Amino acid sequence: MSRIGKMPISLPQGVEVKIDGSVVSVKGPKGSLTKEFHKDMHIAVEDNQLVVTRPSDQKEHRALHGLTRALLNNMVEGVTKGFQCNLELVGVGYRAAKQGNKLVLTVGYSHPVEMIPGEGLEFEVPAPTKISIKGIDKEQVGAFAANVRAVREPEPYKGKGIKYEGEIIRRKVGKTGGGKGGKKK
Repeated sequence: MSRIGKMPISLPQGVEVKIDGSVVSVKGPKGSLTKEFHKDMHIAVEDNQLVVTRPSDQKEHRALHGLTRALLNNMVEGVTKGFQCNLELVGVGYRAAKQGNKLVLTVGYSHPVEMIPGEGLEFEVPAPTKISIKGIDKEQVGAFAANVRAVREPEPYKGKGIKYEGEIIRRKVGKTGGGKGGKKK
């Protein structure tokens, strides 16, 4: 059995789970999420715990077992606590601003880049060089954070760009002064 897949998910107070075939709906204090899972996985609520079982030991079923359990756990955690991703802007003149429901990034292009988050996502700009993205769906939070980071990925020479909070950028040494060109002797 999968070590992750066989672990039951305890349901906190105030969380409702509805299972309709392979579609699972989780409702909690922060909102509700619905997701369709593979039809072979058996999902059940037993003793206020969510349990995932697989029908056989085939390779596909073994792979889906842990995945299904992890996705269900993320849904339960999302409707109770929510998810957050923090980004930092590094570079002279790089800044972010919130204008209405738009995120406006000034990151060295000839124009500011405007981004609109998806439904169910919120973002804050606590400082001009920090962005905080929040939501109940872990996949949406991570995807929007990755899209914001992709506007100006950190470069390895000076480390300028948009990076995740705590991300370590592998630095490269620059060119060495080797004279006026040509081959070194």
